Amino acid sequence: MEKYDVIVIGGGQSGLAMGYYLRRSALSYVILDNQTEAGGAWLHAWKSLRLFSPAQWSSLPGMIMTGGSDYYPTRDVAIEYLKSYETKYNLPVKRQVEVFNVLKVDDEFHLQTSQGLFISKVVVSATGSFNNPFVPDFKGIEIFKGQILHSSQYDSDGQFENKRVAIVGEGNSGAQILAEVSKVTGTLWVTQKEPRFLPDHIDGRFLFDAASQLYAAQKEGKPFKPPSLGDIVMVDSVKDARARKVFKSIRPFDHFTEDSIVWADGHEEKIDIVIFCTGFKPGLSHLKSLNMVNEDGKADTSGTKSTKVEGLWLVGYGNWTGFASATLIGVGRSAKKTVEEIVDYLAIKTKSVNA
Repeated sequence: MEKYDVIVIGGGQSGLAMGYYLRRSALSYVILDNQTEAGGAWLHAWKSLRLFSPAQWSSLPGMIMTGGSDYYPTRDVAIEYLKSYETKYNLPVKRQVEVFNVLKVDDEFHLQTSQGLFISKVVVSATGSFNNPFVPDFKGIEIFKGQILHSSQYDSDGQFENKRVAIVGEGNSGAQILAEVSKVTGTLWVTQKEPRFLPDHIDGRFLFDAASQLYAAQKEGKPFKPPSLGDIVMVDSVKDARARKVFKSIRPFDHFTEDSIVWADGHEEKIDIVIFCTGFKPGLSHLKSLNMVNEDGKADTSGTKSTKVEGLWLVGYGNWTGFASATLIGVGRSAKKTVEEIVDYLAIKTKSVNA
């Protein structure tokens, strides 16, 4: 049994950002991570992945990622950056610890894990969403004899030669995976709507700035209309695919058969593999016993603080837990405010106990 003021669940980018600010406090804390090494979800991304923001705009607080304003980091560069970050700040990460369940016992949290019981006054859930991929429920998917993959399971194009592949999803992951797979085999691109490509000179830093302006305007109650430019960032692999004219999309199909996908009008395509690039939902199964996950699979929060469970914060799951908090550059702001709230919360609790 180990006892702390604060336990952070998850040692990816959100957990490390929390560690950066917790180390400045007088609180005892530990970060529990279920991976074998530093890197979080980046460890499981496909090999050719490139961030859609330059290195300078893809950094956690206190340490700029090398590469400058024109280099789009690869997956491996992002992993090495997170490893270096953890080492530089000597963050107390325990691996490989799987948190099975979080219980509230009187005024403490009891964490049941693969390495025994951990106890704390505060819990910060920072597990992200990678362990909870979303695949739409198509009719007939259970009888399809081909292969169903999610982008989280995609590694490289090597396994797709001479296969007919459908890629579902119009975001950056769909475009980047399509760009790669289309080099080795025939592909179909299935999207909810016509994909929108950003101008070549626009990237993640511009989008972050525009979103920041929207965020500031909303806080001040001022009107602000963000530019409507598109969704897909033109990294080099996407530009190459555009030159090869592979970005031809069709709207969603209706159902599966044993060896094909079929549209409502009866059009049918024989398919060997379907790759769903359809995103993720928050990975909150470890909080099930707290009865605070809502119907959307999220939790009710005020900023990052749970409104249903005292002493619980959630960091890095998307805008509902802090503006741009699921990004490398954005999570620092959420982490900083969260630590400030935790310090104040524990100070009040201590004062109450001593009164």
